[in-house]
Amino acid sequence: MSLDLSELNANSTVMVVPWHDPIVDAVGFDVRSQYVELFWLNVLGPTATWTLRRLVHGLDRFPLGYELDLAETAGMLGLAYSASTSNSFGRALARCVMFGMAQPVPGGLAVRRKVPPVATRHLARMPAALRALHSAWTRRDVGHDDLARAVALALVMVATGDDPDMVERQLLAAGVPPAAAAAAVEQTFAHEQLAS
Repeated sequence: MSLDLSELNANSTVMVVPWHDPIVDAVGFDVRSQYVELFWLNVLGPTATWTLRRLVHGLDRFPLGYELDLAETAGMLGLAYSASTSNSFGRALARCVMFGMAQPVPGGLAVRRKVPPVATRHLARMPAALRALHSAWTRRDVGHDDLARAVALALVMVATGDDPDMVERQLLAAGVPPAAAAAAVEQTFAHEQLAS
């Protein structure tokens, strides 16, 4: 189903609701993760990526859904918006739908909070350096020493109040391999939830 921009543009607001997909939610990446910045940005483009992040930010505040003012949101993102189908905000929403980050529902959009791994067909179009980085990122073999170091660092970061995305970014910046950083964040926050 494609996004009918004329239907959206006929209204000044639309409802944004979460898109529940148990498979992608189990294996996917948070919309604000470094994975999205590195790999989905190449596919979606910067405008659609920031638009998607803004839509998910609203779901953080209102998990069951919220009413989105189209013109106001476009303005906050520095994008043009008009009642026609030819505006940068409308095109960004259409790209989100085209690449499966959102889907039309009656009266609005269902939006993914987690995105799937980038498809092979998209990886094939990326520069070689980005493909190599993706290969390292998705490598599943994690050495015990890497994981132990990552978990120790993550525990300190969590104790200071850092959220999962910030912890992952800091681990990567500290030279922790991507697979170890992701595993450490998952283990640390699962442990924190059990403790609370």
